[in-house]
Amino acid sequence: MIEEWGKGMDHRELEAYFRSLDRSFFVENCMKKYADLDEPLPIGFGQTISQPSLVLEMTRLLSPEKDSRVLEIGTGSGFQTAILAKMSAEVYTVERIDELMEKAKRRLEALNFSNIYYKVGDGSQGWHEHAPYDRIMVTAAARVLPDELINQLANGGRMVIPVGPPNMQELQLITKTINGDLHIESVEMVRFVELKGQYGWSK
Repeated sequence: MIEEWGKGMDHRELEAYFRSLDRSFFVENCMKKYADLDEPLPIGFGQTISQPSLVLEMTRLLSPEKDSRVLEIGTGSGFQTAILAKMSAEVYTVERIDELMEKAKRRLEALNFSNIYYKVGDGSQGWHEHAPYDRIMVTAAARVLPDELINQLANGGRMVIPVGPPNMQELQLITKTINGDLHIESVEMVRFVELKGQYGWSK
């Protein structure tokens, strides 16, 4: 079923761009020597950049298309943001930590992206001013599915989000039908940092 949902995306273009993107550009000097490892790396403030294989898999699951308007929750280093911006029309990215957002924005501007819109704020609330979104990528784990993000997902859209308790979460693919019905598919078990706010574990 995932393959059926993903038919609109150019997988060869995704993989070619993914391979061309230098991960070391998105981490600090002391971490650059580890950038080629398929492991999460710290980026400061208790946050991480996910392992490359998981970033690629989540992008495939999300399956952004050339005309997609994408909401990203958790800008982090900007690595996932760059891939989404390459594969879609517009990316609206929300990060709660101002310093991380500033660094990510400088990196993405250096890569000449002009289709990314930035907001520092509570990602658990989404970015309702620009809703609905064709795709929503959440790179932090929620205790339960956030109602606000579900409401901001367009009919016919997809969302990828880790959901569950602190030690381990389900990576879920959420699809909303044209009629607004939700389908939830559990893909695999993952471990992400907390989606702070209303839907976090420490609520």
